[in-house]
Amino acid sequence: MDIKVLGPGCSKCKQAEKNVLEAVAETGVNAKVEKVTDLMKIAGYGVFGTPSVVVDGEVKCVGKIPTKEEVKGWISKS
Repeated sequence: MDIKVLGPGCSKCKQAEKNVLEAVAETGVNAKVEKVTDLMKIAGYGVFGTPSVVVDGEVKCVGKIPTKEEVKGWISKS
C-alpha cells in the first residue's frame, strides 16, 4: 500500500502525517508512507488544499486533518 501525505510542512500537515503513521502502526498494515512537499507534485494530484492524503493513488481527503479512525477506515478497505 502506498500512502502520500501532501503538504508544504505546516503544523496541520505534520499532524496529518502523524495521524497516518499512527493509524498504520496500530493496524499493522504494510504501507509505505511518503510526505510530499513539492507544490507541483501536490498540484499533480488535482488537490489545491492541504493537508491532503492519497491512498494507492486515490485522494481520500483535501484541506483537513484526517482522524486516525478515518485513516484506519481507508487502509482497512484497500
